[in-house]
Amino acid sequence: MYDVRPNLIIGFHGCDKATRDALVTNPDTVKISQEPFDWLGHGMYFWENNYERALDWAEAKRQRGKIKDPAVVGATINLGLCFDMLDSKYIKMLPPYYNLMEADYSKSNKTLPKNVDAPKDAYKDKVLRELDCSVIEYMHSEIYSDIQIDTQKRGFTDIKLFDSVRGVFTEGGPAFEGAGILEKTHIQICIRNLNCIKGFFIPRQEKDYMEWHRDNYQQAI
Repeated sequence: MYDVRPNLIIGFHGCDKATRDALVTNPDTVKISQEPFDWLGHGMYFWENNYERALDWAEAKRQRGKIKDPAVVGATINLGLCFDMLDSKYIKMLPPYYNLMEADYSKSNKTLPKNVDAPKDAYKDKVLRELDCSVIEYMHSEIYSDIQIDTQKRGFTDIKLFDSVRGVFTEGGPAFEGAGILEKTHIQICIRNLNCIKGFFIPRQEKDYMEWHRDNYQQAI
C-alpha cells in the first residue's frame, strides 16, 4: 500500500544563526516543533529545495522578535515512509481519521479545533491550522495504537509508523495581477523520525554563473 523506496531530498530550515551552527557542529541537538497549529503535525520542519523561503521565514521571525540573527541550515533527508500529500491516496486517508476524532470529541463534549487566520493576515491563508494538526496527530496516534494491539495479538506487526509528512501549500498574494500562481507557494516537509535526517550543512553562497564563468574559464583560453 505504501511507497517505501528511498526518497532523498534537500531541505532548508530557517532559524537563528546560533541554531544553525549548533545543528552543523552537533547534529544530534535537534528540537522538534510541537505547536498546536503546526501545518503537518509535530516534527522538524523544512522547506523542500527552497532556500529563499526558509530565509524569508527566518527574517519574519526576526521581525517578530523571535530570533536575533536570521540564517538557514540545509539538510540531506531520506523521507522514509512518507505520508505524502502530493499523492492523492494519502489525502484520502485523512477523512476517516477526522470522523473518528470528531466522534471522540463529541463523546467528551469537547469543541473541535479550527484553522484560523493570523492577526493582520491580508490574504486569509488560515496559517494557524490547529484542526489540520490535530487530525494528523490523531492519525499518528491511532496508527501507533494499532501497532501495539497487533503486536500483542500476533507477536509482530506489519503496520508501520510514518517517518515524515509532506504537503504542498498555496499561500500569499498573486505573483502578478490576475494570477492563479501565489507568491508563497511551497512544498513543506515535517520530519517525525529524526533518523531520516542524514546530516546538516551550511548552504554555500551562490554566485552569478555567467560572471563566474567569465572570470574563471575565460582565463584558460
